[in-house]
Amino acid sequence: MKVIQITDIHLVPDGNLLFGEDSVARFRTCIAHVNTHHADADLCVITGDLTHDGDEASYRILADCLKELKLPVRLLLGNHDERPVFRGIFPDMPVDDNGFIQGIHDTDAARLVFLDTKEVGTHEGRLCTDRLAWLDRMLAEAGERQVYLFSHHPPFELDLPSMDWIRLREEADLRALVKKHGNVRYMFSGHVHRPSGGTWYGTPFATVPGTNHQHALDFALTGPATTSMEPPAYAVLSLRDVGVVVHYHAFMDQSAQFPYYG
Repeated sequence: MKVIQITDIHLVPDGNLLFGEDSVARFRTCIAHVNTHHADADLCVITGDLTHDGDEASYRILADCLKELKLPVRLLLGNHDERPVFRGIFPDMPVDDNGFIQGIHDTDAARLVFLDTKEVGTHEGRLCTDRLAWLDRMLAEAGERQVYLFSHHPPFELDLPSMDWIRLREEADLRALVKKHGNVRYMFSGHVHRPSGGTWYGTPFATVPGTNHQHALDFALTGPATTSMEPPAYAVLSLRDVGVVVHYHAFMDQSAQFPYYG
């Protein structure tokens, strides 16, 4: 299965700039790039911070942009989103019994699980009792199939002080479920606006750059957190029986290219 992961698009009303850039124009460029290079993908997952301020105008722009995308899409919420406003514009996006924007995508061999880690009143990620109980059921139902878990917030520290303080807070609860079921093969998150990867108690994970702006790679953070205008990218996920491959496609890169004949 081939999946495109896009994250942290931070759309603002048309004509507005975010950190000096047009986030809507950049997202449209991203969609065009995906259509050109990865139209064979099975699914596109956008892992939250769909808008910068959770306003209706920006969600309507998102809906208009997605009309151009050639792939089926699943939308997750991030800390910059607003659940009621989102549901008003995207009433057909799957929700659980408690109104959280959560769902699954099943194949014969795998289950993709999409979590809602948005918590009103904070930029931290949260998984309340209801959301954890839902995840418990989804992992149990998956049985022996491989599970790929998508969320906006990573549940663990990434050595990035500017973002670690607003990570997912229910790390221990999530860890208990992953250990209990033993079928989570890989975890994919957004939120940190950086490419990173590694393992969490043996479970591999990856995060993805945003499409408009990034967070500077600052391990010391002696001053305020810094927004960086490093090149945007999305991830190309190859979910195979033998393993997982993650590529980052810098869709606005214009570096010189030269033929190589070995």
